[in-house]
Amino acid sequence: MIELYTWPTPNGHKVHIMLEETGTPYNVQPIDIGNGDQFKPEFLKISPNNKMPAMVDSDGPGGKPISMFESGAILIYLAAKTGRFLPEDLRDKWSTLEWLMFQMGGVGPMLGQAHHFLGYAPEKIPYAMNRYKNEANRLYMVIDRRLKESKYLACDEYTIADMATVPWLRFPERQGVEIDEYPALKRWRDAILDRPAVKKALLVLADRRRPPNEMSKEQKENLFGAAQYAKR
Repeated sequence: MIELYTWPTPNGHKVHIMLEETGTPYNVQPIDIGNGDQFKPEFLKISPNNKMPAMVDSDGPGGKPISMFESGAILIYLAAKTGRFLPEDLRDKWSTLEWLMFQMGGVGPMLGQAHHFLGYAPEKIPYAMNRYKNEANRLYMVIDRRLKESKYLACDEYTIADMATVPWLRFPERQGVEIDEYPALKRWRDAILDRPAVKKALLVLADRRRPPNEMSKEQKENLFGAAQYAKR
């Protein structure tokens, strides 16, 4: 059984999607990042970078438990475990890993910064807001251009690269993006969001999510403030 330590964020949802798409049984262990659960010693043993999601698979390699952190690594692990969504064809496999790294190194970090400076930052900094809005649009353009030539991001089949990327593109207005300017991306995104497993995955802990205007000072401190940098 997989114990999944997670919260309803894009990085959490990408793993929820993979588990639902493969029908892999899992238990949800909420890590309330507003309340500081990510800093607890027991969680740091699983995720030393104090980020979710993380997981423990009681039936890991050799039948022994294994813990994993970093959502991209978790997706690759689950693909290997289930034999699904990471193509056997070597060209398609490497393309999948290439686009997964594009999400991990570009889409997630840059759109996360757009979310922060456009919606969460306590002060409006025009330079930062414009920088990350422009970068968000550049990334949407890269994806849109790719999807004009390929059915899915990596190849002509649905893979972990698509699962990793779609959760970050659900609310383009929060990133300063007009989605209709990227029609190929929009068609691909909407088709994936319409998949039954994806719909189910996006409901995981969805009722626990707080909008910025409902967060307390302490919760914002845990997410964005000095609590991130305390020695542990």
